[in-house]
Amino acid sequence: MGYECFVTATIPDRLFPIFVERFLSGGVTIHQTSISQKKNSYLLLFGLGISTLGDFIYLVAINVLVLQLTGSAAAVAGLWIIGPIASILTKFWSGSMIDRLNLRKIMIATDMIRALLVAIIPFFSSIWLIYVCLFFLSISKAFFEPSAISYITHVVPENGRKRFNSFRSLITSSAFLIGPAISGALLLITSVHVSIWINSISFMVSAVMVYFLPNVNGETNITERKLSLGVLRKDWKDVFHFSQRNGFIVKVYSIAQLFMIVALGMDAQEVVFTQQVLNLSETDYGLLISLTGVGSILGAATVSFAAKKLSIKALLSSGYLMVAIGYLIYAFSFSFWSVAFGFMVLGFFNAFSGTGFMTFYQNNVPVKMMGRISSIYGTFQSVLQIVFILLIGFTGDIVPVRYSIIAASTLMLVLSVWQIKLVLMPSKSVYFEEKTELKSTS
Repeated sequence: MGYECFVTATIPDRLFPIFVERFLSGGVTIHQTSISQKKNSYLLLFGLGISTLGDFIYLVAINVLVLQLTGSAAAVAGLWIIGPIASILTKFWSGSMIDRLNLRKIMIATDMIRALLVAIIPFFSSIWLIYVCLFFLSISKAFFEPSAISYITHVVPENGRKRFNSFRSLITSSAFLIGPAISGALLLITSVHVSIWINSISFMVSAVMVYFLPNVNGETNITERKLSLGVLRKDWKDVFHFSQRNGFIVKVYSIAQLFMIVALGMDAQEVVFTQQVLNLSETDYGLLISLTGVGSILGAATVSFAAKKLSIKALLSSGYLMVAIGYLIYAFSFSFWSVAFGFMVLGFFNAFSGTGFMTFYQNNVPVKMMGRISSIYGTFQSVLQIVFILLIGFTGDIVPVRYSIIAASTLMLVLSVWQIKLVLMPSKSVYFEEKTELKSTS
């Protein structure tokens, strides 16, 4: 056994004699990499943040572009179907490649591919060519996101992941609010094409930031990189066996994904509910989205500043329960201000549930399997996402939309209570332990 500590750690008095003995015998390693780790974390946050901001600028612009080209609301709606379809066709095999290839190179390559695809979209006058570009963009994203999660787990030390995830949540929430505002301003002073090209530039900046980051799995054996039907079958079996051996982790993960699927299904009916049920204007709806963004920023900032004091259990329990309550307030609302309050609540606590879940996932899932687990479970998530969105949409034609929203929000409350029950089980506390800066290693 050896002892390992970071230079910033405070050594308790009772451990100091052991520390001195280990140090003199060479059993203690003083890491002088904390500055390097912080630099890597900042580079990674900046790279991911700038591309996220570009995504939200682009989100408004691509809808406007398609509407200008076709004048069809159905063509705009088609934009939202391409992503899940591409995920279904890609994720069942992409994880096998992600776990076998260099993560840094995957992230750089997919960023550059996305930059190129987005850059050429304004030159197309055919909606079908734009759809093809968007399809390949979604495939690139299906590679980038699981790779980024695995890379973060490699680069960010375990005792810093919660804080890193909270800052990433803060950046994403800020981009959610600022991105569309920037896009709207750009549409007023320039053109939709400029907004789209800015997203392309953001991907290139992200690629440059990742380029300056270290390799984390460069030792991957080239003989393990070949992909075949047999390899895919083995990988699916590995994920199945992992799920069998780690039932608790899979339960927490699955409930979190179901929760997200129901939330996305409800979000797809937001416009219908606010305008047809509550008789709010488009301006009111836009203000509601902005208030949700403000709530998200405040929540993410709270988690960022209080990350050391908030346990993973506290983040998960409070996050899922309060987001569900926020949706319930929204479902039973009869005025603008009641909806606004519900949106602010769910926006604020989204950062709690998101940070808690991502940290739990990174701390408990083997990093060498993250690509496969994220992608394979993501395949089922995409299928269920499409089914649930269609289900809420169809039931809205049969029963009043309010009843569909109330039923979905009630389901979210049930899922949140189930999640809390799992998280607070005393026998499962080991899954939520957080590493201190002084730790023993074999």
